[in-house]
Amino acid sequence: MNTLAFSLETPAPPVLALGAWFKNTVCAARGGEALLSPLVGDLDSAEACKAHEAAAAELCAWLGDAPRLIAHDLHPDFHSSRHAADLGAQLDVPLLPVQHHHAHIAAVCAEHGWRAPLLGIALDGVGLGTDGAAWGGELLQVDGAQCTRIGHLLPLALPGGDRAAREPWRMAAAAFHAQGRTAEIEARFAAVATPGGAAMVATMLSRNLNSPRTSSMGRVFDAAAGLLGICSHMKFEAEAAIALEQAATRHIDAHGWPLPMTDGWIIRDDQLDLLPILMRLDGAEEVEVGVGVDAAAAHFHATLVAALADWVMRAVERSSITTLAWSGGCFLNRLLSSGLKQNLEMRGITVLMPQRLSPGDACIAAGQAWVAIRHLEQ
Repeated sequence: MNTLAFSLETPAPPVLALGAWFKNTVCAARGGEALLSPLVGDLDSAEACKAHEAAAAELCAWLGDAPRLIAHDLHPDFHSSRHAADLGAQLDVPLLPVQHHHAHIAAVCAEHGWRAPLLGIALDGVGLGTDGAAWGGELLQVDGAQCTRIGHLLPLALPGGDRAAREPWRMAAAAFHAQGRTAEIEARFAAVATPGGAAMVATMLSRNLNSPRTSSMGRVFDAAAGLLGICSHMKFEAEAAIALEQAATRHIDAHGWPLPMTDGWIIRDDQLDLLPILMRLDGAEEVEVGVGVDAAAAHFHATLVAALADWVMRAVERSSITTLAWSGGCFLNRLLSSGLKQNLEMRGITVLMPQRLSPGDACIAAGQAWVAIRHLEQ
C-alpha cells in the first residue's frame, strides 16, 4: 500500500481513524509518525467498502498493538462508521466520533504540528453537524480535541434534498425563497427545470416539504452558478463551482480583481448572510449590458473573499486568536484561497493551509487521528 507518511510533533499512542464517506482514506498513528492510506474513494459500492476494510486491516497490522482509540465520522450510517463499530467490538477498543469539519481543521493542525488554539474555516459541500443538520460553511474555534462552532453561513433550503446538490437551479430558487421571492420562482426557472419542476420546487419551498436546510458553502457556489445561468444541472461533482471559478478567472486574468460589493453580505449573530450578493447576481449589471457572466462571477468571488475576511476578523477581535486554519473542498478554488490568504495576511493573520494533504475529504482520516491523539492526552 502506497501510504503518505507525515511526522507528528510529539509521540502518539496508537490510534486508528476510518475517515468519512466521500474520498475515503484511513489513517493510523503511533510514536512520532502517522500513515494515511491511498485514496479509497466514495464508499458507495461493495468494492469500495471492501477496499476501505482492507486499508484499515493493513494499517492495524502496521500499528502492531491494538489501537487505543478508533475515530470515525459523526454520521452513524457511513460504512466507515459502521466498520469502526465492528472493529471496536472485535478489538475491545473504544470509539471516538469526530465532527466532520472539526476533522478538516484538525488535519491542517496535524500537518503543521500546531497545538495551540486557533480559528478555523471549513467550507465544503456537506458534513453532519452536532445538531443533526447538514453543515458546510463553518467558523470554528479549535483547541485540540475541543471544537466550538462560533459561526456559520445563513442556512438555505435544499428543495428535493440531495437532488438540490445536483441541480444548481434549485439552489438559486432557494435563494429566491429566502429573499421572499417565492412567487417569482416558477417564471424565473421554468426554462431550466423539467416541465412543472419550477412550480413544484416553489411549492416545496413555500410548504417546507422535503427541503432540509444547510449551511453549505458548496451550495452557495451552486446558487451563484444557477443564478448566472452557468450551470443548471451538474454532470459531475462540483461542476457548477468549477465553471463559476473558470468564468471569474477569465475576467480577472484580463482585467484584474474587481472591487467587492460592499453591501454584498450581512453578519448578524455570527451568521454570515450571502444573500445580498446572490440577489445582485440575478440582475447583474454586467450581464444586462452584454459583457457576459465572467465579470459577474469575478464580482462574486471578490465579494466572497471580502465577506469571509470580515467574518474572520470579527472572530479575531472577540477571541484574540490571530492564527487561522482552513480546509474543505471549496478551498480547491484558487481564487478563493489566494484572495483570502492575501486579504488576511495583510491584516496580520497567520494562515495555515493544507499542503501535502488535500483540503477535500481525503484529509478527514488524518484529522480524526489527530483529534484522537489529543483526546487521549487529556
